[in-house]
Amino acid sequence: MDTLHPDVDHVLFDQAEIASIVERMGAEITRDYEGRDLVLIAVLRGAVVFMGDLMRQIKVPLAIDFMAVSSYGAAAKSSGIVRIVKDLDIDIKGRDVLIVEDILDSGLTLHYLMKNLSSRRPASLEVATFLWKDVRGKQAAINPKYVGTHCPDDFVVGYGLDYAERYRNLPYVGVLKPEVYS
Repeated sequence: MDTLHPDVDHVLFDQAEIASIVERMGAEITRDYEGRDLVLIAVLRGAVVFMGDLMRQIKVPLAIDFMAVSSYGAAAKSSGIVRIVKDLDIDIKGRDVLIVEDILDSGLTLHYLMKNLSSRRPASLEVATFLWKDVRGKQAAINPKYVGTHCPDDFVVGYGLDYAERYRNLPYVGVLKPEVYS
C-alpha cells in the first residue's frame, strides 16, 4: 500500500488500480483509432501524468501536443472564466483529436475547449478522461467517449490532480481532508 500523505483522508485508487484503468483505456483507444491520424492533446497541468501513462498503452502511431486553460487559479472551485494559457503548437485540421483530461466535473471548461478546437476543423474530436466526478444534481456539459472511472464528489488529489499546485506527485488518487482547502 502506498504511504498516505498526512493531508489525505483516504485512497480512492491505488497504483495497481490506476495502471489497470489506463491499460483498459489504451486498448479501447488503440482499437478505435487503428489506421487513423491520432493526436492526443493533454490539458495541462493535471493531465500530463495520465497522458504519459496512456500514450504508452496506445499501440497505434500518434502525435501529442499540450494546451493549458485556466478557470480555477488557486481556488477550490472554478471561477467560470476560461482562458487559454498555452495554445497548440501543431495544426489539427483533418486529424483525429483526442483530448486527454485528468478529471471531468462540470465540464464547462472542457466544453469551451471543445468549441475552440472544433473551429480548427479536426476530422474528429473526442475526450478521454481519467476520472468523471459524480457531481450531485448536475450533469456534465459534455459526455466523454472514454472514461477511466467515476469518483465521488470529493476533493481528490494525486496522479496529477492538485490543490494549489500541491499533491500532483502522489502515486495514488486520494480524498483531500476538508480542513486543508476550507
